[in-house]
Amino acid sequence: MSEKQFQTPNRSHDGCGCGCSCDNSNIDAILAKYNNDRGRLMDILIELQDSEGCVGEEAIAKIAEVFNMSRVDVVQTLSFYHFFSQKYRGKYTVYLNDSAVAEMMGRDEIAKAFEEEVGCKFGSVNEDGNIGLFSTSCIGMNDQEPSAIINQRVFTKLTKEKVAKIVKGMKNGDDVEDLIGTDVQSNILLQGPILTKDTELGDAIRKAISMSPEEVIEEVKQSNLRGRGGAGFPTALKWRFCRNADGEKHYVFCNADEGEPGTFKDRVILTERPQLLFAGMTIAGYAIGSDEGILYLRYEYKFMEAQLKEVLQQLRDKNLLGKNITGKEGFDFDIRIQFGGGAYVCGEESALLESAEGKRGEPRDRPPFPVVKGYMQQPTAVNNVETFCSVAKIMHKGAKWYRSLGTLDSTGSKLVSVSGDCQRPGIYEIEWGFTVQDVLNLVGAKDVQAVQVGGPSGKCIAPNEFNRKLAYEDLATGGSIIVINNDRDLLNDIVLNFLDFFIEESCGSCVPCRAMTVQYKRKIEKILAGKGVKKDIDQMLSWEKVMHMNRCGLGQSACNPVISTIQNFRELYNSKLQKEEYVSQFDLAAAIKESCETAGRIPNLGGNHE
Repeated sequence: MSEKQFQTPNRSHDGCGCGCSCDNSNIDAILAKYNNDRGRLMDILIELQDSEGCVGEEAIAKIAEVFNMSRVDVVQTLSFYHFFSQKYRGKYTVYLNDSAVAEMMGRDEIAKAFEEEVGCKFGSVNEDGNIGLFSTSCIGMNDQEPSAIINQRVFTKLTKEKVAKIVKGMKNGDDVEDLIGTDVQSNILLQGPILTKDTELGDAIRKAISMSPEEVIEEVKQSNLRGRGGAGFPTALKWRFCRNADGEKHYVFCNADEGEPGTFKDRVILTERPQLLFAGMTIAGYAIGSDEGILYLRYEYKFMEAQLKEVLQQLRDKNLLGKNITGKEGFDFDIRIQFGGGAYVCGEESALLESAEGKRGEPRDRPPFPVVKGYMQQPTAVNNVETFCSVAKIMHKGAKWYRSLGTLDSTGSKLVSVSGDCQRPGIYEIEWGFTVQDVLNLVGAKDVQAVQVGGPSGKCIAPNEFNRKLAYEDLATGGSIIVINNDRDLLNDIVLNFLDFFIEESCGSCVPCRAMTVQYKRKIEKILAGKGVKKDIDQMLSWEKVMHMNRCGLGQSACNPVISTIQNFRELYNSKLQKEEYVSQFDLAAAIKESCETAGRIPNLGGNHE
């Protein structure tokens, strides 16, 4: 990690009223760095936010002028992302994770310590403009909570004592890298066939380009590799569609926006095995006829930037990226990193592409699918980090080897991120077909009340289902497993937290996602307050059909924390309901009788309207 990366930005808080310095020369320099390219708006906003502490009015006006956009168009992108702000957020900006696991590990105590030491509440900046305190959704550190991001540096395993020392350093004006903290740990506790360092990446790439692109796709097909992001779409089929699609240019996209609370496997791969990922992307580029790959990386992982760029340059130096790769005349392929701005919905592939183009990360209507019209309306193959790593291994060891792992329908292995109430949280690479109980035994989990499989958008299962298999044919998962013991209040500590997450992260495009997540929360709060009745549960179950009308997977699964816990922990809900249903004594007919007589109208209280 370079020293320069963690130096405290030179932020001031005077000038324009928004609180930042609004240095026009800095704005001009950042625009010039990206060649005044409208498509690089995300990069421009990120650099302005990081250097100035906000994106102020003068910056917005300048961007609008250069790109020939309205101010509203700039603001609608700016306002969509969690880590951008039009108001100054301090010389040091603290983002404290508020995920369910962070809460389980003592987040509230850490938040209180920050407020006492800094002298302001969360959601504000202290009086001298030095320190801002803000909450944020899961930052991919669930195995080492409580955690926070301060000016792009991640601080893990926070305690009240650490907070006091960190705040003292900020008040003294120390550089961020000098603040006391705990380094991010990878915690690979079980290494399997993908994570093992037994593949020479140059050999994997050379083997791929010794074949025809169609033969590469066929080899991937024979492996039965399915996407590791959660949906499980066959990788070879996606590549074939993309290769055969008409377009001036084809793109390879790696989706590294792992925003699902409880998931951190991609962060570990990017830290420990980035060369494997880049080799897989290069092979994909050859297969679909692309010369450009883009790694879309969540902003929470900005601390990895220097390391990843260094790895990319090493690959160029070895002729494994760039022009005529490994001497293959005409095969040019390179990779750049595109950071997001903090939005869970950008994990959905079409929302990711919108974001990469400098827009709000709202999912697109489909069809057309990204393989036909993706990034810049060109054919684009979007795959997960783990998927690309599997591709590199398949090309090196063969489809037959890969197919020997896992189950018939779920070949290969799966990296799972395990956190919560267990002795050994971390990364475990298992073959598909492992049971949930097998995982619990590995991680040292005892007195388990429930296991959340697949993060908030997945399923919460009870002990009678712990014998279920992790596989596409049973319990499919993108990789998150959260262990919840019997000391936890499942509805208050977990379900409400997940609902808050979905409410915060909804893009707002679809009415059910925007409105009914709030209604679910109100129903749960009503039940927790002892005022719920059976009808409330029946209503929440009936709303599931409406939620499936949302455009993307986020909206469609936003009801899952409630639905799966009702299905598997119904007695928990029933124990909190009123014993008798409330029956209203209000006489509607009598109440409106006089007004109906005056208007000469016959009241209809639910009968035939004809």
